[in-house]
Amino acid sequence: MGLGKTIITLTALNTMMNNHFTVVRPLIIAPLRVARDTWPEELHKWDHLQHLTMSTIVGTPTQRAQALNTKADIYVINRENIPWLVKEVGTDWPFDTVIIDELSSFKSHQSQRFKALKAIRPKITRIIGLTGTPAPNSLLDLWAPFRILDEGKRLGTTIGTYRDTYFKPGRRNGHVIFEWTLRPGADKAIHERISDITLSMTALDHLTMPPLTHIDRVATMDKKAHTTYTQLKTDMVTDIGDDTIIADSAGVLSGKLLQLASGAIYNDDGSHTIIHDAKLDVLDDIIEEAQGDNILLAYWFKHELARLKARYPQGRLLDTDQDMADWKAGNILLGFIHPASAGHGLNLQSGGHIMVWLTTPWSLELYEQANARLFRQGQDKPVTIIRIITKNTIDEHVTQALEKKDVTQAALIKAVKAQLEGISP
Repeated sequence: MGLGKTIITLTALNTMMNNHFTVVRPLIIAPLRVARDTWPEELHKWDHLQHLTMSTIVGTPTQRAQALNTKADIYVINRENIPWLVKEVGTDWPFDTVIIDELSSFKSHQSQRFKALKAIRPKITRIIGLTGTPAPNSLLDLWAPFRILDEGKRLGTTIGTYRDTYFKPGRRNGHVIFEWTLRPGADKAIHERISDITLSMTALDHLTMPPLTHIDRVATMDKKAHTTYTQLKTDMVTDIGDDTIIADSAGVLSGKLLQLASGAIYNDDGSHTIIHDAKLDVLDDIIEEAQGDNILLAYWFKHELARLKARYPQGRLLDTDQDMADWKAGNILLGFIHPASAGHGLNLQSGGHIMVWLTTPWSLELYEQANARLFRQGQDKPVTIIRIITKNTIDEHVTQALEKKDVTQAALIKAVKAQLEGISP
């Protein structure tokens, strides 16, 4: 991540199209904002690419069809519209080369985007995948992307074959398997199988990057909030005002505990009840200490965004193209992002160098990708990543799991059990 894969890819396409003549009509598949904004911006930014034209296939069906039929050197489409594109062109697939930006977003073999691309794969001459997090949660996530890349030559043509070869059943309930664990030596075998078509590069190895500092700031709940948190984790049922919230599984309980650690909790009707402001109090200090430097703040729950907007009127959700432009220009002191919508491919490093996590999620992929919006090529200031962690809560287990790169379902269950038993991470 942060190595400049967009400009590297565009330069390579330019060479293959105009010097080697090995590429005729390339298609780039990317997350929506990246397809709409980042790729066109990079094309216009570099002198050696000014002769190239790009058609962006986004918008309404009519707009997409018009863009598809527009003459251009390079075509870009958002990944959600791959099923539409395959259906639209039918058997007359026009793209000899396909670039998948954020290949890890094709990790689900049950997704419509995977099935559509898999169906058209035999008509593609060259396919290249780009990602900063190839298997953030499990090596199981590698099968679908590599099935697209090599049509099953290295990891098998079916997910079942891949699982049986390299994994064994873990937690199960009768015939229902909840988790697959690696067989001894399987990780090395998988890496060897894919090594001939895989190139791994890090920004730190190839670029002069500014210092990166990770800081954990501790928030402490008041006695009343701590009592509510303790009651939820021990009884799985807690009464808040007139509402009763039930956590009947580890996943649900984890979500409730993360909410409470954040400071509020959802009610059955979709509203939320504020429990404490401990994290926002810490954020006050961080903003003051920044002394006017811009801060990019990642939130996880919708109620966090609502509370942020109410407490910090100077803050702004980075949602529209204008929001992004204003952030990049350095005109937003406090920008709010959700890692699921702004985690991939956006170049935000020009707008600031401080990243704050109000709630750190279980997803290693989203966590690393969001951090890479600031710590990437072009950043000229030391980058600081700050996680606000509520003391003696599941927050501590989540951050430990991320540091160990262990965000599997087993780690989630372990963390919840540890919370119920009062065990510190």
